[in-house]
Amino acid sequence: MKRKSLDEIYQLYMKDVYRYLLSLSCDHHTAEDLVQETFYRAYLFLEQCREDKIKPWLFKVAYNAFVDFKRKEKRSDAKEAGYFEQLSDAGTPETEIMRREYWGDIERTIAGLPDHQKQAILLYDFHQLSYKEAAGIMGVSLSHFKILLFRARQKLRLNRERNDVD
Repeated sequence: MKRKSLDEIYQLYMKDVYRYLLSLSCDHHTAEDLVQETFYRAYLFLEQCREDKIKPWLFKVAYNAFVDFKRKEKRSDAKEAGYFEQLSDAGTPETEIMRREYWGDIERTIAGLPDHQKQAILLYDFHQLSYKEAAGIMGVSLSHFKILLFRARQKLRLNRERNDVD
């Protein structure tokens, strides 16, 4: 079987990598820069990746690029919300407002999670990676990953219950 070229890999996974990095960085421009850095690094080390593990490997490369960026930046600055709002379908104005509020609450809750819990929920629930793949990207044991994911989901549920009561 012929190995995929970097162009094919880019076409297949660029949007997923971008959404993941946008979720981490909360900034469109930073996410774009990190996508370019991710695929540059992928170009340099593509031969070391197994064909069946390209997506998890790219997410690990993207995560490492993000960590390197944060180390250089030395401070966290959350900016515009909007990523989750783009996921909704068009509907009535009332439905659209309710969707925006719902996704805004989820986005704020996710943004407020500790970094490892945020990583866990983004990798598993939003990007559909397996427990093992996501734990590998984060560099934690499988059991620790499951705990992080459980705690992140718990906080999302608590936030949702609080909003339902209000």
